[in-house]
Amino acid sequence: MERRHGGRGRASLVRGVVQATARGFGFFCPEDGTGDWFLPQEAMHGAMHGDRVLARAAGGRRGRREGEVAAIEARAWTRLTGTVSGGRILPDEKRICCELLPARGGRKAKEGDRVVAAIVRYPDGTHPAEARIVEVLGRRGTPGVDMLALVRRFGLRDAFPKAVREQADALPQAADGEALAGRLDLRAVTAVTIDGAHSRDFDDAVSLEPLPGGRARLGVHIADVCAYVRPGSALDREARLRGTSVYFADRVLPMLPEALSNGVCSLNEGEDRLTLSCLMELDAGGQVVSYRIAESAIRSRHRLTYDEVNALLAGDAALQARYADVLPMLRGLARLQKALSARRHARGSIDFDVPESEIDVDGEGRAVGLAPAQRGVSHRIIEECMLLANETVAAHLRGRGLPCLYRVHEPPDADRLRDLNAFLQTLGYGFSVAAAAQPRALQRVTERASGTPEEGVVSRLMLRAMQRARYDARPLGHYGLALANYCHFTSPIRRYPDLMVHRILKWQLHGGLTPARLERLRGALPALAAQMSTAERTAMEAERAADDLKRCEYMLGQQGETFDGVISGVTGGGFYVELSNTAEGFVALNTLTDDWYRPEPARYRIVGERTGRALRLGDRVRVRVARVDMDAPAIDLLLQDGYNTKRIYDPARKEGRRHGGQARRKGARPKQKGKA
Repeated sequence: MERRHGGRGRASLVRGVVQATARGFGFFCPEDGTGDWFLPQEAMHGAMHGDRVLARAAGGRRGRREGEVAAIEARAWTRLTGTVSGGRILPDEKRICCELLPARGGRKAKEGDRVVAAIVRYPDGTHPAEARIVEVLGRRGTPGVDMLALVRRFGLRDAFPKAVREQADALPQAADGEALAGRLDLRAVTAVTIDGAHSRDFDDAVSLEPLPGGRARLGVHIADVCAYVRPGSALDREARLRGTSVYFADRVLPMLPEALSNGVCSLNEGEDRLTLSCLMELDAGGQVVSYRIAESAIRSRHRLTYDEVNALLAGDAALQARYADVLPMLRGLARLQKALSARRHARGSIDFDVPESEIDVDGEGRAVGLAPAQRGVSHRIIEECMLLANETVAAHLRGRGLPCLYRVHEPPDADRLRDLNAFLQTLGYGFSVAAAAQPRALQRVTERASGTPEEGVVSRLMLRAMQRARYDARPLGHYGLALANYCHFTSPIRRYPDLMVHRILKWQLHGGLTPARLERLRGALPALAAQMSTAERTAMEAERAADDLKRCEYMLGQQGETFDGVISGVTGGGFYVELSNTAEGFVALNTLTDDWYRPEPARYRIVGERTGRALRLGDRVRVRVARVDMDAPAIDLLLQDGYNTKRIYDPARKEGRRHGGQARRKGARPKQKGKA
């Protein structure tokens, strides 16, 4: 533990984590969840973003609690990535506000080099921070260097150890003979994979067989990764360390070596493969009336893409002729998808419509295309089939009192719901906070916003109000899906929790869940759940940062161009705009020249003092790309004429009150349309 600041006793100290900002101040997040404290820059006392600290309360101003760091218990950063500039190392993580002096004994780096540096001395208010350069990644701006720096920044593993590669290469590349013995033989069943055009690892296939009485048998067939990755093996240890595959626009960091993920475990067209199948008999309404989970073998009939299935179901004659053997099944899957979606909707499941980016890259990894990702009926078919299989497996394990690594999503915090409702009321989408203990209340909001200009904004704000989904050994339920039991079963090639669920199922099928093993599992699963949740968060943050980088890279070629967009965030210094191509940039208040605008971040708007016009979250605007900063990365925008504004008060009336009538109290809330 690093030194304390101040002389008061330990009894007044609270343990938690520092969330720093790029402007030098930060927030203290107590581990007891009692609410954040503001930390002025002078109260940070050398603490950096992510550090575990002891803090004490230090009063508060304007209704906000303030504190100061008393002692640093554990540092979040032991090494970091940055750029050599002016004899200093400038961290890539902008929430680390200090520059670092290069320490002796490190690698030699030149001006403009991207580096990895190990911190040897932390800032303490007296001495600057120092770091030893341990790796020179390359020159800033060189293709691939920015992405490599990002991989290092998040501590991702981009190479497999020799023992792991050797073990993977030694595996058989065909499933035949002894491997097929004792399995349910489903190779004659018509099964297909449906994935993206650029996918190379196919870990799920689906089949649908009609049954008498309007029933059907849905088969969800998942690659039996456990048949090749044994517990405690080098492959298993590496997969557990990684936790998940990480997907960037120009590369994939797989959880398993390609010999498995793209080889023997991939459900390639026309090849025999080992699978774990969830076979569900469904009634006409999509209700599961019986099921069977079995070790199986399948032979995928076709490798289909989402676009092909969308076009085929839309009536593409050439594709219908090419895939005539599976056309009836695909039409049946489309009908089933509607029934399953209706069942989810009836129980209150929430669908959030937040546009994702489709980023195209060239051979050197440079972004050359950017557009919203398109979703069609094929995506919904696979989504509904996988959701149903995951639900069925979780209910199976819980119903037998067996351990499971559940996927849980707890109800949102009441304070967040109240804040969300306060804003949604201004858009006409208010809801009962008390009723929102059940997801159906929020489901109704997304339905009302569907197809409107503000749909994306409403969905994004609701997602921000939600708890983060995570893994847990306890069946805490899934709020967003309105399910009591849910787990991840369908992607063991790219997610370790799915692999663990497969192991538990296979032990159960073979009578391997002995009392001793059950005891070990119940003792180990809580820690594994926490580890996998952390790995997932890291991967998601890295993917988000990579997408931001590639979007900026693409927008470099769009400087000076004009775009339509939607206001997606409001701060004290301006507002963010999401462009029609999914890139997001910032309009600074000091660039607005038609009026003096007052920021009201709590109401998600800025208001013109002279005109009374307001720009608020969800408004459509037109902007010009002024500058792209690849170091930040960030996009600076300029607001153009013809933007959508709304007058929220009459300036003339305001002047009348100011000079003759009763003056409006400073800071009073103006009357808002639609507000109760």
